[in-house]
Amino acid sequence: MPHPALSKGEGSNTNKLVKREAKVLSFGEDLGEAKPIIKLKTMKKILLTIIILTASVYCFAQEQLAFPFQGGKDAMNQFFKDSLNISGDVAQKKAFGTAIFKFTANQKGDISKIIIYYADDAVLVTPVVEALRKSGRKWLIPDGEKSHDFLVPFVFSFAGPAADKGHMQKAVYESYRNRSPIVPADQVPLDKTTLLPPVMISYPVSQ
Repeated sequence: MPHPALSKGEGSNTNKLVKREAKVLSFGEDLGEAKPIIKLKTMKKILLTIIILTASVYCFAQEQLAFPFQGGKDAMNQFFKDSLNISGDVAQKKAFGTAIFKFTANQKGDISKIIIYYADDAVLVTPVVEALRKSGRKWLIPDGEKSHDFLVPFVFSFAGPAADKGHMQKAVYESYRNRSPIVPADQVPLDKTTLLPPVMISYPVSQ
């Protein structure tokens, strides 16, 4: 109902103005509700793009991180089991434990700069060094690099007659008591070194 103080013409104009404002407010409210929907769709597109890019980078990284030995992990383990000769000193001492080595491989797969990082017993070093030298031309390094460093642990254990557990326990104690460990005297920088899975070496011993 028009305000009593307004004339008929003024009341009609006021009603039109109120209706027009109501339409503007209504349209503004609709836009206000539509904006979050638009933003949500945009965010979904951005997230999908990020996921696709991340997946692409991951696949590329997998290609870059292909196992660095010809034939893969199993081939590397088998190679060292076949190539590593247990010396008489190792068998006589019944030496066991871990020896960690670092070496550098070039684009041809040849290795150099063999470094002993740690060894539970010094007697374990020579067989590993000899086996590593036999592995030339079998290593693969990342594309674009002239050389690459690797760190590989060798874990030694021995197995004796199952019926003589007491003698074997004594042998383990004696080996542990008489071993000569090699440990780093200072900090060891690793830089861009790739740590390889341990190579498990088990050898038989008699009484």
